[in-house]
Amino acid sequence: MAGDSSDYQHGAMDVSEQQATFHLVMGMTKWGSLVLAAFLFFVVLWFCTPAGFLVGALGGIVVMVAGVMLLREKPAPAH
Repeated sequence: MAGDSSDYQHGAMDVSEQQATFHLVMGMTKWGSLVLAAFLFFVVLWFCTPAGFLVGALGGIVVMVAGVMLLREKPAPAH
């Protein structure tokens, strides 16, 4: 058996490593999705339209810059 129920104390465990892992995974998901979206936009403009490489590259850069501006960490409001 696992032991007495008195061994467990709610809220006593250090969860800093779990929080760090969560923030890492969320950051990788957020920034990875942005890179993937910019790359797909670039490839679609390059190969699927008559616009060509330069317009595709410019479009990908615009998507990347807009995404960085929208997805960056906002400063915490000071109260």
